[in-house]
Parts: sequence; structure tokens; C-alpha cells
Amino acid sequence: MKEIIIATNNQGKVKDFQAILEPKGYIVKSLADFPNISEVDETGTTFEENALLKADALAKQLGKIVLADDSGLEVDALNGEPGVYSARYAGMEKNDTLNYEKVLQKLKDVSIEQRTARFVCVLAVVDEGGDSFTVRGTCEGSIAFEPAGKNGFGYDPIFFVSDFQKTMAQLTKEEKNEISHRAKAIKLLQSKWNMLSHQN
Repeated sequence: MKEIIIATNNQGKVKDFQAILEPKGYIVKSLADFPNISEVDETGTTFEENALLKADALAKQLGKIVLADDSGLEVDALNGEPGVYSARYAGMEKNDTLNYEKVLQKLKDVSIEQRTARFVCVLAVVDEGGDSFTVRGTCEGSIAFEPAGKNGFGYDPIFFVSDFQKTMAQLTKEEKNEISHRAKAIKLLQSKWNMLSHQN
């Protein structure tokens, strides 16, 4: 059986990928299984570049297939910010509340019609030989005027989903998994993996 390493310590993410990949015959591990692995600097300017940087560097270090993700929020009125800097928008300490408060402050005089935004999740896979592919999932919405909801994390309290008339942080886990950028990226990954399996 082949091993695939998920480039994260987040066990929630690992479980999502295990559900897809283990039935296909892969042993799924995470960075928690490799405590001595060196961190990869995310120096890319796009989600694709950062996800590929992580996956490629770790695939070379470990000699195994690696799956990495990079995700964040793009706000149209802010020319796509915070984008790849989503996790550290308000500072290197990665504070969720300070991050979304900075977005709200920058949009304080922006009308509801101009507050369109999307969550983006890019997944990159690099194999032992350096071959790679990426998939991108998005979730369209808008930025609320104030935070609401206790679920989720990151920018979820200010991301308004019109289909539900709620912020992402007000959705149940099941509702979020129907529409989230990560759920969509994982579905694309699954279909890509099925295609590759048929080619081999």
C-alpha cells in the first residue's frame, strides 16, 4: 500500500482526506507522524504556488506522495485581500478576531452590494517523482457588517452565505460541509483521483 502525507497537523483535515483516500488503498499520515520535519516557508503569491511549495518540499524530504492545501479569503473591494495572507492579515501571531476586524474596518464605508467575497481552497498533490497537480474550490458570499455565530474558525463569523441567509459561523457542520470551499476542493480532488486511477 502507498503512503500519502497530508501537510497539516490539523486532525480534522486529516480525517476528511482519510475518508477519500483510504478506500483507494492509501495509508494516510500527517505531519504529526513526522515531528522532526522542517517547516516550509510560504513565499508564493497565489494559493496554488503556496500549496505546491509545501507539497513539493515535503515530498522531496520524505520521498513520499504529499498533499498540501492553501486557503483563504478574497474580498473584491480590497483587490483580493487578504488572499494568501489571510492567516496573518493582522500580524504574524495569526489571530482570527484581529484578522476579521481588520477586514470589517477596511470595509466600514463600503455598501452591501460592493462587499462580495469568496473563500478559496487549493489542494496540491506532488508524488515521489515530482509530478504534481492542483485543484481549486471556491465558495461565493459577501462580508457581513458585524460578526455573528460561534461555529467554524477564521473569517467564518463575517462571511455571509446568501443561500442560508447566515454567516458561515452560524451554519451547522453539515451545512458548511455542503458548500464550503474545502468540501468543493475535496470533491474535485476525488474526481481527479478517480480519473488518474482509470489511466493507470
